Amino acid sequence: MTISFEGRVAIVTGAGGGLGRAYALELAKRGAKVVVNDLGGSRDGTGHSDAALAVVKEIEDAGGAAMSDGGSVTEFAHMEAMVAKAKAAWGGVHILINNAGILRDKSFAKMEMADFRAVIDVHLNGSANCTKAVWEVMREQNYGRILMTASSTGLYGNFGQANYGAAKLGLAGFAKTLALEGAKYNVRVNTIAPTAATRMTEDIFPPELLERFQPEAVVPAALFLVSEEAPTNVILGAGAGVVQAAYVTLTRGAALREPTPEAVAAQYAEITDRTGETVPQSGAEQAMTILQRLQGQ
Repeated sequence: MTISFEGRVAIVTGAGGGLGRAYALELAKRGAKVVVNDLGGSRDGTGHSDAALAVVKEIEDAGGAAMSDGGSVTEFAHMEAMVAKAKAAWGGVHILINNAGILRDKSFAKMEMADFRAVIDVHLNGSANCTKAVWEVMREQNYGRILMTASSTGLYGNFGQANYGAAKLGLAGFAKTLALEGAKYNVRVNTIAPTAATRMTEDIFPPELLERFQPEAVVPAALFLVSEEAPTNVILGAGAGVVQAAYVTLTRGAALREPTPEAVAAQYAEITDRTGETVPQSGAEQAMTILQRLQGQ
């Protein structure tokens, strides 16, 4: 099977460098018309540059079609204008990769709430703005592929990144709900948790690992998740040529012998026993598993 994006229009946010640039270049190489969105700020979100224009030139020099957009993902009106521009030029929007992000790392004890809000605003609210701007377009055309960018920090935690982790796990939950709401319109929504050496992680990776964890190694998983044959409601981790699947699971649990905190303590081993755990596909399934557990006690 050859995955092609001929006839598709893709928006990639934060595409002026790193992962976003790698996604945009490969989408264009495989036939997509690409909107390269990037405010051009520094790693903490301040400043501005013409990074998006440079990526557009790379795509056009290789024979592809692209346009730049310098709108901020934190401004819904900017995202509406970006989508309208793409639709007017190319007839629709079929793919959205929410990749824009910033870092303001500090331990929570030292973190200012302004830094907490700023990271949430770009990653989580920014992705919501972009997604809302394309949502009706995708529903009306009965086709859409949306990719959220989570992180191992969101899924598993990381010291000094409380703001980043909160935003990234929020995106995984956002994707899971949209996957349900978009299903009947052929809008598939997935999540990727990339591990790559970019300016976001340049001071985290040891020098000897920088070459192995290049952004291009994440591209195959990301592009599969926005392809015509993509699944939906999936979380994939990707880095250095390895692709993994992450799940939110639920144990069988225990029916309490009495409704007290002491009973929870006494039955904690049974509660956390992972034998027979399930992967719910919607929040409603938790209530169903509770009823099943009560019936089988």
